[in-house]
Amino acid sequence: MNESLDPGLLAFLRDPASYPHRPREVREIHTHASLVLVAPPLVYKIKKPVDFGFLDFSTLEKRRLCCLREVELNSRLAPGVYLGVEPVTREGEGYAFGGGGPVAEYAVKMAYLEPAGFLAARIKAGAAGGPELERVARTLADFYQKQPSPPDVAEWGRVAKLRISTDENFAQTRAFIGKTLSAAAFEAIRAFTESCYERRGPLFERRVAQGWIRDCHGDLHLDHIHVTDSALHIYDCIEFNDRLRHLDVAGDAAFLAMDLDHHGRPELARLFIRRLADLLGDSEMEDLMDYYKCYRAYVRGKVESLRAFVESGGDGGRGEAAAAARCYFQLALQYAVAGCSPVALAVMGRVAAGKSTLAAALSRELGWRLISSDVRRKELAGVPLHQRGDACGRRMLYAPEMTARTYESMIDDAAAALAAGQCVILDATFSSRMLRERLRDTLGDAHVKWIIAEVDDATTEHRLRQRDGRGDLVTDARSADMAMLNSAYEPPDELPAGTAFHTCNLGEPDEVSARVIRNLATAPD
Repeated sequence: MNESLDPGLLAFLRDPASYPHRPREVREIHTHASLVLVAPPLVYKIKKPVDFGFLDFSTLEKRRLCCLREVELNSRLAPGVYLGVEPVTREGEGYAFGGGGPVAEYAVKMAYLEPAGFLAARIKAGAAGGPELERVARTLADFYQKQPSPPDVAEWGRVAKLRISTDENFAQTRAFIGKTLSAAAFEAIRAFTESCYERRGPLFERRVAQGWIRDCHGDLHLDHIHVTDSALHIYDCIEFNDRLRHLDVAGDAAFLAMDLDHHGRPELARLFIRRLADLLGDSEMEDLMDYYKCYRAYVRGKVESLRAFVESGGDGGRGEAAAAARCYFQLALQYAVAGCSPVALAVMGRVAAGKSTLAAALSRELGWRLISSDVRRKELAGVPLHQRGDACGRRMLYAPEMTARTYESMIDDAAAALAAGQCVILDATFSSRMLRERLRDTLGDAHVKWIIAEVDDATTEHRLRQRDGRGDLVTDARSADMAMLNSAYEPPDELPAGTAFHTCNLGEPDEVSARVIRNLATAPD
């Protein structure tokens, strides 16, 4: 059941005169499961009468117990913030906090925390960095070390138990395919998750045996961390479902690392994880980051989708939540395909094999920047993108010197983007071993990952003939150029295993793109 709060109760909660301390104003914040009333210097949190399966607040008694549990659990990392549980009672035709009438709802009563102190706001304002993450890492390390790992908690690190949560996520997000989640992303992330269970089973079991599964926070993202010069509070842990809090410490920490990535600070994510792993003496924490970051981003995509299509707090909230969900699902896909570090994917192949169409489809699906040789070549030459020159002009445009300059510019641009933490797609024939070696050497020296996808299509000649007479294409290659261009093509036989794969460009672009993404997501480590 997904019901709304009583309109009379809502009116009461929105009225500043309803509160004993008479705040000047009351601001309301809706999540998929709660209504938060910000009434400085206090905050009241009401649980909505909803049941999402993984969260059940459908009865007043369940909400009461979860309120009490929330106060108890959050005293661990947010002492002094959670002040107790306040009943909201019916008094005649109205309501009151803590009255003598029958209880209508329960509210978690909290101390107000200044918005500027939340880590998300501080990161956005450039007012937080390494020192703040060091404090967070030290606080969490001390917290994790104090938590035991009894058998009933430790079992939640086993693959069979992990599957309960991930299978639930996939079942609950099918309804969002085509809205906030693409079918290709859904299938690729699901395949990646299954491949992790198959290939890393011994690692998951080792984590259980070593005691890394503990009673953690469960919802550790930037908006749940408040930092001032004198205090650090980590609040709003999961109270409604113990299995979502009984986690590998790597999975708990991955939530914060994922959120730092989401906020454009991957360097802080790496710093935080490495520092926490060092403080805990956990040598294998980083080995699980791609799996757990993917899981965490997917959960955020699910939660924002629920907020958008179940409980949005208004049309404006629905649009904002849907946009956030798409970003999180796309980030989850990036972890599945590329892991935790930026990657360059070079889509290469013979002329008219469909490289550019596929590269564009991959760019749309993954959200990665696209760098096209056709575009770059004409930009460097100062030629309008859709202008096809005469034979003399084309010879100059495709002269070896111009080709070398084009690829050098593309590869250097890709290296700069990767250094800034951005994934890129390179759309070019890469027809010679020399050009591929230039890519390998430049990116290899920068210690960044690169993959080459060679595209093949038996209908290449037909594609080229279709181009004849068209004036709306950036590429200048036409059917008359086929023999010349193919004679210069050197297959990428020299590339080591794991850095290149072959894909047949048969089907609609989105279908081919989905196959490529799935291949990348299930490739061996």
